[in-house]
Amino acid sequence: MQSKMTYGLILALLVPFAAAAQSGPEGEPAILQQRLQAIDANPDTAGTAAYERLQARQSLAALATARSNQRAAALQIAQWRVETAELAARTEATRRELTQLERERSALIVEASRQDAVRARQEAERLRIQAQIQTEEAARLRLAAEEEGAARQQAETVLQGVASGEAAKLRAARQRDAELRRREAELLKSLEQP
Repeated sequence: MQSKMTYGLILALLVPFAAAAQSGPEGEPAILQQRLQAIDANPDTAGTAAYERLQARQSLAALATARSNQRAAALQIAQWRVETAELAARTEATRRELTQLERERSALIVEASRQDAVRARQEAERLRIQAQIQTEEAARLRLAAEEEGAARQQAETVLQGVASGEAAKLRAARQRDAELRRREAELLKSLEQP
């Protein structure tokens, strides 16, 4: 939208220049007046360069009352004043646009920072929950290993007087206990790694 406003501003200010090129010195005051009116009519420049526009109007009034021998100098001054008013209006309108763009840029930076902070908090929460789940799983495996160890201890006591067939069951229980311990060690090791 601001690009359209800028193009509109440029076109509104350039149309009088094109008309000036096609007219003679007798039509110049009217063209200068139109150029000033173009600044007033353009919403982007209407409130800009008040002092410069006042000086341009005064120079046009002086041109209208100038004697014929002073007319060329008065016309030159009026042209300079109108050009100064146009330049000042364009400069101020551009400055306003830049200020607006800077505000929008700052707002976008703040919003991006806010979104980054939200994402960082979400990631921290996800990692906290993941660590909690791993801790709970490790505790469950440790408890299972302890229960298995207690069962093995009890089985060893019972099996001390049992025949060789029962000794095979004892070996299997020991192997299972060793496997659980190995799995617990692997899990604890994975928890220690970042």
